Amino acid sequence: MKKTFSLALLSILLISCKNKPQNNDPIPEHDNFTIASSLVDETRVINVWLPPTYKNGSDSFPVLYMPDGGIKEDFPHIANTLAKLIEEKNIPPYILVGIENTERGRDLTGFSEVEADAQYCPLTDGAKNFRGFITDELMPKINNTYRTTNKKGIIGESLAGLFVMETFLIAPEAFNFYIAMDPSLWWNNFNLVKEANNHLAVFPSDEKKLWFAGSGAEDISKHTQKLAKILEAEAPENMTWTYQDEPNEKHSTIFRATKKKAMVWALN
Repeated sequence: MKKTFSLALLSILLISCKNKPQNNDPIPEHDNFTIASSLVDETRVINVWLPPTYKNGSDSFPVLYMPDGGIKEDFPHIANTLAKLIEEKNIPPYILVGIENTERGRDLTGFSEVEADAQYCPLTDGAKNFRGFITDELMPKINNTYRTTNKKGIIGESLAGLFVMETFLIAPEAFNFYIAMDPSLWWNNFNLVKEANNHLAVFPSDEKKLWFAGSGAEDISKHTQKLAKILEAEAPENMTWTYQDEPNEKHSTIFRATKKKAMVWALN
């Protein structure tokens, strides 16, 4: 039984660090462009979905950013979900900005001191450069091209969820709200969880929102549950957060199973 669990965990870790598997969701009408980045030293593909009221009005809209945002990754199904939630008036209109992967494991992980982690993803702090690309290069491009408000959030699952949680804890000023499904908090011997109290002690005073969830994957859920307990005790008053324990979901199913309730809670 232990061997079976270990093989399942290895499969999760290897999938996490590779690019997202292809999906077959209907591709909505969207904008597409490339942006040359000095911070990640490559040209990146960006997909932008605009809410139905954008073209025929003059209003500005908040923005939801997402790693794993390629057309063959999670961009179509999140765009379609946003469209449905907006149509049903469950959330206000948002712009969705998807960032297509190149080297997923490099971009979404911070530094690791655990040599064994190198078999899954690079140990260098690629997340620092990727975060800088989003905040310093991509956001100005989006704000100059589209009618945007100052409100912005980020959504991610698995390794992208780790990136969301790391950003929330070490660079919380980057976004107003954060959504993470099954974040890979095992990375670097779950250092992000172990250091959570220190990060919370210097948390900014402006309001932030966090929604995160853990599936039945034991090596992930034990860390998401631990972080939830830390937040129960240490979260500052200006932080609004909620944790969804989803033991009946698998690592491969939790994103689609929880995305609607996550966005209804976080985007309103």
